[in-house]
Amino acid sequence: MKTITPFLWFEKDAEEAAKYYVSLFPNSRVTMTSPMMVNFTLDGQDFMALNGGPQYKFTPAISMFVSCENQEEVDRYWEKLSADPESEQCGWCTDKYGLSWQIIPKQFMELVSDSDPKKSKAVMDAMLKMKKLIVADLQAAHDGK
Repeated sequence: MKTITPFLWFEKDAEEAAKYYVSLFPNSRVTMTSPMMVNFTLDGQDFMALNGGPQYKFTPAISMFVSCENQEEVDRYWEKLSADPESEQCGWCTDKYGLSWQIIPKQFMELVSDSDPKKSKAVMDAMLKMKKLIVADLQAAHDGK
């Protein structure tokens, strides 16, 4: 079976970034380094990264989606990954390397998927006003409070 591996283009800090990401996520490790490339695994997902120079920059058009178990996980990842407050919106943040992340509590996905369209819309409307997602506030919106 073929695998699909995300390939990330960094200007010059691919190994530093990989080591940083590996320090944040469980079941993660750097698997290969060379002057130009680094391979690493984040919680079972393989990545490749290149020191490719300044020609290309990351944009929010692609992001890493992190499904969090609870508010504590959201807070922990947000604290470590959010380095550009101007880019924060709706659970998305940008790290010090310019890579976008979505730090999303699993409760959001459950609440926004409610079969009641009014409740689902209330959750979506609440999320659109947030930077970091707050589970209690999403639940309150769902419950009409």
